[in-house]
Amino acid sequence: MRYQVLRPPYCYRWAVLISVVLVTISLIISLSWSGAEGSPVASHPEPGQPIRATSTPPPAPGAPVRTTARQGRFVALTFDDGPDPAYTPKILDLLAQHGAVATFCMVGTQVRRHPELVELVVRRGMRLCDHTVSHDEELPKRNEARISADITGALSDLRLAADGDVPVPYFRAPGGNWSETIIAIASREGMAPLGWSVDSRDWTLPGSPAIVATVRQAVHPGAVILLHDGGGQRRQTVAALAELLPWLVAQGYQFDFPAT
Repeated sequence: MRYQVLRPPYCYRWAVLISVVLVTISLIISLSWSGAEGSPVASHPEPGQPIRATSTPPPAPGAPVRTTARQGRFVALTFDDGPDPAYTPKILDLLAQHGAVATFCMVGTQVRRHPELVELVVRRGMRLCDHTVSHDEELPKRNEARISADITGALSDLRLAADGDVPVPYFRAPGGNWSETIIAIASREGMAPLGWSVDSRDWTLPGSPAIVATVRQAVHPGAVILLHDGGGQRRQTVAALAELLPWLVAQGYQFDFPAT
């Protein structure tokens, strides 16, 4: 006896096939949307509106240092364009009176004139910074050989004055005028490019009260403060420092070196 095999009508089979296809397409679309939500999407701000970063980007490799080595309520004092026999010793005495440390960014021509002041700075527990031989503020416009000579020449002067075994961990470009070539040469010589985050503007000779007011207004935890012990008349800086050091201590600040 034969049994008849019952088959569903064609319209039913087509309906099942269409349903399977629709379900498959729905799954593909769902997965695509899920992947898109997990990917970063560039947003375009309205014209004239600033671009806001969604997270803090890491610092660019080789960018000038503008913070202290330690986090917290620390500041780093830096003095440019010396050493100078009229002002560097006075500044060192003030630092010692308040238990402060500082970094001295020295010009090669001054180092050659006063190598004994380099030794004094080191003996007092301070750090050295290469500030080029000639303090050429147009250094980024020079050719690579000229830039290299200005940087490495001052480095040699510092090492000679400090008997060669004292590290020179920083380089500061004259006027804060940087270029990729300058940073690359300084880094090649083992020096971190040193910037600042507070400009006292003592180089404009505005008077010691103005220098004090500028630093008080701008100082913050981790600040690297730009001051000068050379390059001209610095009596205003010395007077301002005598006022700023006890004020910083009273505000709970401690003294540190810049990060490297």
